Amino acid sequence: MKIVIIGAGVAGAILAHRLHGLPGIELLCLERVGLGDHAEAGTGLNVGPNAIKALRRADPALAAEVEAASLPWNRWTTSLADGTVLADLPLPQVADNPGIRIRWSELYRVLRTAAGTAIRYGCTITGIGRDPARPGCTVVEWTQGSQAYRMDGIDLLVGCDGRYSDVRAAFSGAPEPHHIGAAIGRALVEDSSGGLIDDYGQWFNGDHRLLAFRVKPGHVYIAATFPTEPGAPVRPEWSTEAVVRAAWQPTSGKPLSAQMQWLLDAFCGALADSHWARVQESEPRFAEPDAGVLYLGDSAHGMVPTLGQGATQAMEDACAAALILEREIRAGSWDVRAWLATIEAARLERVRFVMALSVAATDTLLAGADPVAGTRWKTEPPFLADLARLYRDVALGDASATPAAEPVAG
Repeated sequence: MKIVIIGAGVAGAILAHRLHGLPGIELLCLERVGLGDHAEAGTGLNVGPNAIKALRRADPALAAEVEAASLPWNRWTTSLADGTVLADLPLPQVADNPGIRIRWSELYRVLRTAAGTAIRYGCTITGIGRDPARPGCTVVEWTQGSQAYRMDGIDLLVGCDGRYSDVRAAFSGAPEPHHIGAAIGRALVEDSSGGLIDDYGQWFNGDHRLLAFRVKPGHVYIAATFPTEPGAPVRPEWSTEAVVRAAWQPTSGKPLSAQMQWLLDAFCGALADSHWARVQESEPRFAEPDAGVLYLGDSAHGMVPTLGQGATQAMEDACAAALILEREIRAGSWDVRAWLATIEAARLERVRFVMALSVAATDTLLAGADPVAGTRWKTEPPFLADLARLYRDVALGDASATPAAEPVAG
C-alpha cells in the first residue's frame, strides 16, 4: 500500500510520524523546504485547548514534546486601547486543559523531528494526477536536488500543502475564497515589555484590533487587523508607522495604556518585516469522490484566524486521520474508500461548526464594529457554551469523540 503525503506542515508531519513504519505501508512525505529551513519560519501562533486535547489522546509523547517547547495558554483578556478591561476569561472555565503559545518555527521543528526519515526535504512537485493504469490511484512527480522522481500507483495521496494546495487544485480546482472584510498583519518581536505582555490578550480601538502574547524564547507575537472591503487588496499604507499609530489612538480621548504603548512601539519597529494577509475562508473538502485523495488542514478548509483555529484544526485533522488509518491498517482493512469516508464523517460537521463560530466571532474586526458590544455577547452563556464545545468536543472518529453541533451564539 503506497501512501504519499504532500507537505510536512502541522498535519503532514503528525500524520507522517504516526504512519511511518506501519506494516504493509510504503510511506513518503514530500516537503518543499530544506532540512532545517523551518528555523526562521513564520511568526507565532496560539494553538487551542482542543488541539492539545486531541494530540494528547492520539500521541501523548508527541504532545509532551510540543508542550515542552511552548508556553501554556490559560487566559484570554480583551481591553480597549486605553486599558479599559472588557472581558477576562480563564480558559479552565470552557476547556479541559490549556492551549499553547509557540513560534511556528518551534512547532515545525518538534513535529518534523518526530517524523524523522519519513520526510524528504527539498522536494519540488512537478506533476500530480490520476494514474491511467490504475483506477482510483494517483501519480506524483517531483525533483530533489538534480534528481527527478516519479511514483505511480499511489493508493492514498494526502494533500497537506496549505491553503493554496497544488493537490486540491489538480483534482477539483482551487477553492474559491470567501473574504470576510478584514486584513491582518503579523510580526514577531523581542520581548522588552518588562512583563507587560504575557498570556493571550487583545486590545481594540473601534474596529481596529491588536492581539499579542509572549512565546519562547523571549519574544512577543503581535497581530494587527484593519477592516476593509471583502476581497480588497492589502493596502501598502497599513505598513506605515503613521497609519498604524493613528489607528490605535483611543477614541475615548484617554491616553494609551502602558501595554498598548509598548505594543504599538514594538509593532511599528517591526513593520518592515511584518506579514499581511486578507481574512478569508474556503469551502471544506476532505476527499475526492473517485480517487484515493485526502485533504487535511488548510488544504481541506481555509479558516479565518479569529479564534486561532487554523493550525488547531490541522492538528485535530491529523490526529483523527492518524487514529483512523492506523486502526484500519492494523486490522488488515485496506479499503481506501472506506478510510476516506470514515475520516470525512469524523471531521466534516466538526469543521463546519468551528468555521461558523470563527466567522461569527469576527464581527469585532469588521468596518464600524463596536468592540464593547462585540465583546459583551462573547461573555454571555450562549457563546461560552459554543466555546466550551469548541475546546472540549474534539472529533477524532474514535469511541471517545463527541458529535459536533451548530453554533448557538451570534
